[in-house]
Amino acid sequence: MSMEQRPLGRTGADVSVIGLGTWQLGGDWGDVSEDDAAEVLDAALDAGVTLLDTADVYGDGRSEERIRKALAPRADRPFVATKAGRRADPFEAAQYTPENLRAWIDRSRRNLGVDTLDLVQLHCPPTAVYSDQRVYDALDSFVEDGAIAAYGVSVETVAEGLTALEHPGVATIQVILNIFRRKPLEELLPAAQRAGVGVLARVPLASGLLTGKYDEQTTFPADDHRNFNRNGEAFDVGETFAGVPFEVGVAAAREVAEIAGDAVPTAAFALRWVIDQPGVTTVIPGARNVTQVRGNVAAASMAPLSDSQLADLERVYDERIRAHVHDRW
Repeated sequence: MSMEQRPLGRTGADVSVIGLGTWQLGGDWGDVSEDDAAEVLDAALDAGVTLLDTADVYGDGRSEERIRKALAPRADRPFVATKAGRRADPFEAAQYTPENLRAWIDRSRRNLGVDTLDLVQLHCPPTAVYSDQRVYDALDSFVEDGAIAAYGVSVETVAEGLTALEHPGVATIQVILNIFRRKPLEELLPAAQRAGVGVLARVPLASGLLTGKYDEQTTFPADDHRNFNRNGEAFDVGETFAGVPFEVGVAAAREVAEIAGDAVPTAAFALRWVIDQPGVTTVIPGARNVTQVRGNVAAASMAPLSDSQLADLERVYDERIRAHVHDRW
C-alpha cells in the first residue's frame, strides 16, 4: 500500500506521514509479547509505514532487536530512526563524551544488525548538551566514518529545539506535538521549516488520552508509565499524557471526541490534526496491537479537519489545557 511520503529534513530520505513509534515494543507500556510485537511491525510495514522510531533504552535494546528480527526477511527496508544518550549513568551532561556516544551508537548498530544507522537522535539529554559543540563534532565524525547516516535531536522543550537548530548538522527534531501540546507551532516548527529540518511528532495521542477511550476510572498496569510516571517520578512528566493531569485530559478528550463526530475515530482525527500542521514530516504513534496500527494508518487517507473543527479544538485547548502545559515546555 502506498501512503503519502514527505522528505525527512536533511537526511535525503522520504518517509511516510504516519510512522510507528516502538517504545511499546520494548517496555513501560505493560507487557507486549514477542509475537504481538512482530505482528505490530508487520502490520505497519504492510500498511505502507516506512519510518520506525526506536531507542536504545526501550526495553534495554529489546525494541531495536525486535525491529531487526522483523526486518530480516523483508526485501524493502524502512527508515529506522533510533536514539542515544539515555544510557548515561549518571544522567548528566558530562557523560556525553565522544567515547560514550560511540559506544551507545555501536551497541544500536549491533542491536539493529546494520553497519550504518539511518538516523541517531540525541534522546532528550540534559539541556546543556544541546549547546555543547563537542557533541555535534563527535556526531559529525560518526557521519564521516559511516557509523551513522544522519543525526538529529529529540527534545522536551521548544527552547532546546531552537538551540539545536543553530547547529547545521542537525537533520531532524523530534518533539511532542498534539491537540493538547501546541507550543511548537508558534516558533519551533516554522524555524525547522526554514532550516530544512525534518520534524517527527511524538506522543501525538497524549499517551492514549486522545483516543477518547479513557474515563476517570481507567487504570494502568504497574509497569506502565501511565501509572508509574504520572507525576514525573521516572522521567519528564511531559512524556506521560503530554503533561496534562489525567482527569483534566479525560474531560478535554471527551470534547475532542464530540468535535470529531461519530463518523471518525477520535485517534485518527487527532493524528490528522498533527499531520496537517505546517512543518511536520511524520507523526509516530505507538501501537500495542494490529487494530491500533490500522487505526493509526487510517489517518493518512482522511480529509483535513474543517476550519470550524480547528477553531473548536483551539477553544478546548485554551479553556482546559493551556494553563497546565503551555509555559512548561
